[in-house]
Amino acid sequence: MLQPACPFCGSLDLLHNGHLITNIHYPAANASLPVIIRLAKQRVKCRTCEHWSMAQSELVNKYCSISNASKLKVLSALTEDWSMTSIARENNISINTVQRVLGNCSHRFIDSYEYLPAHLAFDEFKGVDRQLHFICLDGDNHQVVQILRTRYKKTLLKYFGRFSLQARANVKTVTMDLNFYYQDIVRACFPNAQIVIDRFHMIQMLTRSFNSLRVQVMKTFDKRSRQYQLLNSHWKLYLKKFDELEKVHPHYNWHYKDCLTQAQVVTEGINTSTTLENSYNLMQGFIQAVETGNTHELKLLINCQDQIGTLMHKTLLTFKHNLKAVLNGAKLPYSNGCLEGFNRKLKQIERTAFGYSNFTNLLTRIRLEENLYKEKEPNSLLMVAWFFLFTHYQQDFL
Repeated sequence: MLQPACPFCGSLDLLHNGHLITNIHYPAANASLPVIIRLAKQRVKCRTCEHWSMAQSELVNKYCSISNASKLKVLSALTEDWSMTSIARENNISINTVQRVLGNCSHRFIDSYEYLPAHLAFDEFKGVDRQLHFICLDGDNHQVVQILRTRYKKTLLKYFGRFSLQARANVKTVTMDLNFYYQDIVRACFPNAQIVIDRFHMIQMLTRSFNSLRVQVMKTFDKRSRQYQLLNSHWKLYLKKFDELEKVHPHYNWHYKDCLTQAQVVTEGINTSTTLENSYNLMQGFIQAVETGNTHELKLLINCQDQIGTLMHKTLLTFKHNLKAVLNGAKLPYSNGCLEGFNRKLKQIERTAFGYSNFTNLLTRIRLEENLYKEKEPNSLLMVAWFFLFTHYQQDFL
């Protein structure tokens, strides 16, 4: 490898002073047979400015023994669900090298403060040190808008405050669970946004309230009694929609020594208590109203005056306090379903890596696996690395 001119003054009057042999790691088709390139870098001294320099190659960066093609292969592997140990073993490099490649990607993601989607979804997930991190998704195309280290109100107000008023006014709906301070953030940052409570979280709160009442009523009976067995052995049937229960073919159950259908089990079980029966009917009506988008029926159920369980009464008071957002959840088609699915991917990323201790590395890995990697300018070295990779494995490509 020759040095054509002095990198300091551009002079061609150079004094050659031997070569430096460097072993360069190059990607191989078989990990058990590593490829090592012995690269001879020429050392020169400029007679004009008397500076010493060494020839550099596009095959590898300065002061580095890992080829750009190997780094590119590692970067490609980081976009998949692989652990860093597996990537290092596959490419015959150290885990620290894989971590450096991941760390060099963190500055290549561009965060723009000029635009916000019309429909947002808010939620949180457990990440570094089991802390809760804030995540925001586009409700239409399900793309990540931002992931923040904390979900504190001060942090969120500071982040969304960086956007222009026009960008914040573009937001029409924000879908969330019943987290109270998320609503304060929406009212403070988005003047035209409607708050939408996720349908799944509403039904989940109601079913948990009913299930708690069922257990409470069940414990009032003797464990050997028929009523106790009806409320205990088939507890999952009480959480299903009544229309989905079996009403034709009875089955024998040795707990209560009788042959009943699923609908008969539920009917006889809720008849053991008036409060339980009223709560069950309210829960079934609420689920049906949410699924059909019947806001009038939903409002009547929330203002119900029947005798129901204490916990369910508190749940209805919560819905009444957020009545407009609850009705929007039943009326509008937006939900946090996309966000819950994305959180499942995040759990898989953390599980593959056995957890992360660095939030920046976790955020970079998430963005790489979700194809959110955007460079500010084209990297010519990566293009050259692709060229070397193609020429080295030309027969495999063809």
